[in-house]
Amino acid sequence: MNNSNLLTVNAAEMPWEERFNERIGKALFRKNLYTDQETGMEIRLVRYPAGIINPAHTHPCGHGMYVLEGTLVTHAGSFPPGSFVWFPEGETMEHGASADGDVVVVFITNKPFRIDYVDAK
Repeated sequence: MNNSNLLTVNAAEMPWEERFNERIGKALFRKNLYTDQETGMEIRLVRYPAGIINPAHTHPCGHGMYVLEGTLVTHAGSFPPGSFVWFPEGETMEHGASADGDVVVVFITNKPFRIDYVDAK
């Protein structure tokens, strides 16, 4: 069997990449696991520190979050470990961690990722 296209990643050995978010004034953390060069689809681990919510925004891609640890808080409710939440392309959303602790999710996009914040009026 030829496994020349097989990709394996030991995420436990990867350091968290700190990404300061100017809009919320705090850092979020990620581990990039895979990006498809043809479609732009991405898979990463994302960690939101306790109490950090990314305010109203949209994306030009659909994306899903599978909750590994903590509680994912969104504009549509809160979701415990084992939950999968899909956010449709273009939907205005908010998401992040509950005040009780960090949330770690597997984050998957269906095409290239970009975040566009919705300005309060």
